[in-house]
Amino acid sequence: MTNLTDLTIAEARAGLAAGDFSASELTEAYIEAVEAARVLNAYVVETPDIARQMAKASDERIAAGTAGLLEGIPLGIKDLFATKGVHTQACSHILDGFKPPYNATVTQNLFDDGAVMLGKLNMDEFAMGSSNETSYYGNVINPWRRSNSNAALVPGGSSGGSASAVCAHICAGATATDTGGSIRQPAAFTGTVGIKPTYGRVSRWGVVAFASSLDQAGPIARDVRDSAILLQSMASVDAKDTTSVDVPVPDYEAALNGDVRGLRVGIPAEYQVDGMPQDIARLWQQGAAWLKARGAEIVEVSLPHTKYALPAYYIVAPAEASSNLARYDGVRYGLRVDGNDIIDMYENTRAAGFGKEVKRRIMIGTYVLSAGYYDAYYVKAQKIRSLIKRDFDEAWNKVDVMLTPATPSPAFAPGEITDPVQMYLNDIFTVTVNMAGLPGIAVPAGLSEEGLPLALQLIGKPFDEETLFRTAHVMEQDAGFTARPDRWW
Repeated sequence: MTNLTDLTIAEARAGLAAGDFSASELTEAYIEAVEAARVLNAYVVETPDIARQMAKASDERIAAGTAGLLEGIPLGIKDLFATKGVHTQACSHILDGFKPPYNATVTQNLFDDGAVMLGKLNMDEFAMGSSNETSYYGNVINPWRRSNSNAALVPGGSSGGSASAVCAHICAGATATDTGGSIRQPAAFTGTVGIKPTYGRVSRWGVVAFASSLDQAGPIARDVRDSAILLQSMASVDAKDTTSVDVPVPDYEAALNGDVRGLRVGIPAEYQVDGMPQDIARLWQQGAAWLKARGAEIVEVSLPHTKYALPAYYIVAPAEASSNLARYDGVRYGLRVDGNDIIDMYENTRAAGFGKEVKRRIMIGTYVLSAGYYDAYYVKAQKIRSLIKRDFDEAWNKVDVMLTPATPSPAFAPGEITDPVQMYLNDIFTVTVNMAGLPGIAVPAGLSEEGLPLALQLIGKPFDEETLFRTAHVMEQDAGFTARPDRWW
């Protein structure tokens, strides 16, 4: 029989329904796989006892004929999502010991559908990073290695633990978040599928905030079908989140009909950046050729304000982070470092509790919001954001979906990028999607010259994830990406 951990969510769900194995057997297989892969540092907390209890309850519901959409499917939960009574610390020292008395709406939706929690996944501290090197609990290791090399690689960030765990088959799927590319970039680095839904499609309630006007939760999964199944469960309107939009959640899995005839696919001229690696440029052309061969129409489009997206993002995101992270003061929960008075205690706690990258962004954000600089920086960045959105709005008159590279390079080694600005450039193809509130999906489509996964990104119209899934599914079929990293862990 196939190793249970090698089954996709769709396959595992079918096997459970047919009685080929139980949810408890499936969960036990994953618990063993998690324990065997600790060298990856993908999990910061393992919850095997909770997983066994949830799996037992799933077996009872399956027997009773009341199985949910994800009944008995073992998932990993990013450490940004509140999990009742379980470590939720955004991988930061400042939230030491915090265990919320509630579940995030997304977590609750998954559990209501029968999902089993294997544990909490590692991530960049407060989701600030593109390589998973800023976590208080150490960096996550990518299961992939370059050809003929044993050197460790990063899994991307901030959802590096989610991507690494899905890639290594130590969870069937994972929750993740995307503020500037933190679902799509790690998915691209690990040969997995990651979708950032439209802003407002998935509730942010109970998700530790980074930049509230940009953050959006979504899944990382092994293939397009699994990501559609997961988003189906995660998405909902939520009265507890004022940015949640009340639009029906379609049957995303039903959208995978393999038909893209007549679809207008935009190729943004501004994404053809100087110095793009040849293998990424070739893959982008290949992706367009696949879709054209399936009957889609390839259309050149222009998004003229794209070049301002990254600098504008790195004003808006730190500004919102500075505001959101002001609540961590050592008074009510988490770390407390005493001082001579309350101001001293605040300063000591925040100095000890936040990592270097988080401090950098808080300081940038506080600066751009300060008197005399607010108009010069923050207001101007918001105006540019409006222009970026308008570029997309105009382009949607000509096209239904856009095709771009997902990342400017394959995975790199820990410590390879030390300049913060160079690290921020990893988000060059992804931040526009967050600035405009649009859905985007990263699909593995080939290997680099060094044998590492490369992905293509599809960008969709607001709340049109169905078209994204349909197009991504066709591209996935034509790419035929079945490569797996050699098991060294």
